[in-house]
Amino acid sequence: MEGRLFKRKFYEKMLAWKRDKDGSTALLIKGARRVGKSTIAEEFAKNEYESYILVDFTKVGPEIPALFNDVSDLDRIFMALQFYFNVTLIPRKSVIILDEIQECPKARQAIKELVGDHRYDYIETGSLISIKRKTQNIRIPSEETRLTMYPMDYEEFRWAMGDETTVPLLARAFAAGHPLGDAAHRKVMRDLRLYMLVGGMPQAVNTYLDTQNLSLVDASKREILELYNDDFYKIDPSGKAASLFKAIPAQLYKNAYRYQTTPVIGEVENAALFTLLHEMEESKTVNIAHHVDDPNVGLPMTDNLGNFKMYVGDTGLFVTLAFADKEVTENVIYQKLLSDKLSANLGYVYENITAQILTAAGNKLFYHTFPDDSRHFYEIDFILSRAQKICPIEVKSSGYNTHKSLDLFCKKYSDRIRTPYLLYTKDLRKDGPLTMAPVYMAGLL
Repeated sequence: MEGRLFKRKFYEKMLAWKRDKDGSTALLIKGARRVGKSTIAEEFAKNEYESYILVDFTKVGPEIPALFNDVSDLDRIFMALQFYFNVTLIPRKSVIILDEIQECPKARQAIKELVGDHRYDYIETGSLISIKRKTQNIRIPSEETRLTMYPMDYEEFRWAMGDETTVPLLARAFAAGHPLGDAAHRKVMRDLRLYMLVGGMPQAVNTYLDTQNLSLVDASKREILELYNDDFYKIDPSGKAASLFKAIPAQLYKNAYRYQTTPVIGEVENAALFTLLHEMEESKTVNIAHHVDDPNVGLPMTDNLGNFKMYVGDTGLFVTLAFADKEVTENVIYQKLLSDKLSANLGYVYENITAQILTAAGNKLFYHTFPDDSRHFYEIDFILSRAQKICPIEVKSSGYNTHKSLDLFCKKYSDRIRTPYLLYTKDLRKDGPLTMAPVYMAGLL
């Protein structure tokens, strides 16, 4: 059903902004394309205000952007907007949504004056890549509250499936250290694999709910990937950003200790590469895990900028990217993935979903490698900082009986460890100090 509205946790953040800021800042909703920014902005306006105006700068005539060229007379601007959209604005009870604001940089520059006037509230949305590129020559307002919206997390996906029970029960089981039992675990693992395949982009979730056809879902995801590709060329017309993105599955499949950029884009000066990576990370299309040389509380302090790993921001898009050797990925491949019967090594998919879940839960991504000898490195996939200690995480899709990297890491840094975790595809259990948790519990760590 086109236009289906999904329950999103981001709505609560918007409520907090409206309550706490009371019009003293505009809300800028950051995030990748198609995560639902425009939809939630309008839903919020309908529910929380007596009236609203939605200015979509990709659809209005030239006279509307021209209004913001001169903000010395705000009465003139507000009157013109009300006539154009046939909406009455009510002081302190109305909001103006400036959608796709990257198409009108002057409107963003005007936020300082608009917020200072304090008559109405303001919500801005747009593609972050385009915002950066098109606002280089304007004054960026400080009167903004900037919040990042991510693809639907696992709980939001379950809500979309009509299930509001599973994740709270998982939280209770994790807190108590209780395994789910074979039947319940198998069901939740299958639900997680469905989330991994469909992903958290509302367009793809809508397609799945409408059709139950995973090939059609795949086609929806390819449309989104095409938009991302277009955006990457806005970052870098040479195509380096697009190439780095497309190579993510292959890079993770190699299981190397870092993303190897040279085979993908050739030799690039460090300064240029770091700028490119920063813009890709800011676009929220990717999640980047940064290598720390000295894993301890204050992880960013020893961030090694030259070593990093890159993940696709949405694992559903990652799966489509990984199987993009044909125009459409057949339903049979999706069904085998869903039933966990595809012969391919899927460890890299579980690593990507872990990165997505940890990011959605508010964690920055860090990892660590250390040598065994000159030819081999041990790797800790993710490290979290918790209560003056660190929690190392190893992700496995198979072979969970051995976890040498984690064992050696815990021995080497024993005074720094709070709780070591092995995330895998089996049920919750303890192995000495090690907590072995199913991947679907990653957001609870």
